[in-house]
Amino acid sequence: MSGSNEYGALTEGVYYILLSLFTPMHGYGIMQNVKLLSNGRVELGAGTLYGALGTLVERGWIELLAGSQDSRKKEYRITESGRSALLSEMTRLDELLSNGRKLMGGEPE
Repeated sequence: MSGSNEYGALTEGVYYILLSLFTPMHGYGIMQNVKLLSNGRVELGAGTLYGALGTLVERGWIELLAGSQDSRKKEYRITESGRSALLSEMTRLDELLSNGRKLMGGEPE
């Protein structure tokens, strides 16, 4: 398989969380934005969201904004590493769509 993705495939939830964090946001805002971006198809529960945020912080894909660590509403933002993971996923998804269109006759080879 060519061009393997060093980050692995992202879940939809993680994909939308990373997209959301191009604008710094707290947890509830992320939940609302994910729902909005996915046209209501992806709804993250609090446990799922905060588990994912913890994992993304550990991976270095998002970071807690300075000054919000002691606050009740912690704000997060995407890091350069997170942007790279997101770009890699978008490239992977483009390839999937392109291959599907080629095989279904919707795109020239």
